[in-house]
Amino acid sequence: MDLWLVRHGATEWSRSGRHTSHTDLPLLPDGEEEARLLGKRLAGHEFGMVLVSPMIRARETARLAGFGDRAEVTDLLKEVDYGEYEGLTTAEIHETRPGWELLVEGSPGGESPGQVTNRADRFLAMVGEPELDVLCFAHGHILRAIAARYLGLDVGVGDLMKLDSGTLSVLGHEHDHHALILWNERP
Repeated sequence: MDLWLVRHGATEWSRSGRHTSHTDLPLLPDGEEEARLLGKRLAGHEFGMVLVSPMIRARETARLAGFGDRAEVTDLLKEVDYGEYEGLTTAEIHETRPGWELLVEGSPGGESPGQVTNRADRFLAMVGEPELDVLCFAHGHILRAIAARYLGLDVGVGDLMKLDSGTLSVLGHEHDHHALILWNERP
């Protein structure tokens, strides 16, 4: 089985680089188009399970891609909680915390790297190794954390993985181990 990861289409804050966890922003018109293009890319592929974050931007991406009726909502795919850094850009955070990285240091009032690791591991345990591929619609940092943990790496490695809105990534197998098959593809 392969784990197909879709980052939701563009929102106002994803375009401006603002960290968005619990702020429930809708897709921009170009984010809606990204979702439709993802649908064309995913069309015809058989998925045994489709999972989605409860946030509207992820659910709308799933719907516009043609999977809204099959998508099961799970809180495990919510974006990492940015706490006091919600709505700020990395540049703004670096003014007071130079070199800050979310998945290495966490954020005040938000999730710690240990909590993110635990959630990513719980998600992967929930998915298990089903016979058919699994499709997930979620957010940038939680998908990076899931990818790092799937590959057996420290969650902080996720900070090194660029993941744009409206993109597809695939985690799978190479020989007898987990492998990165595709990353950050724009349809």
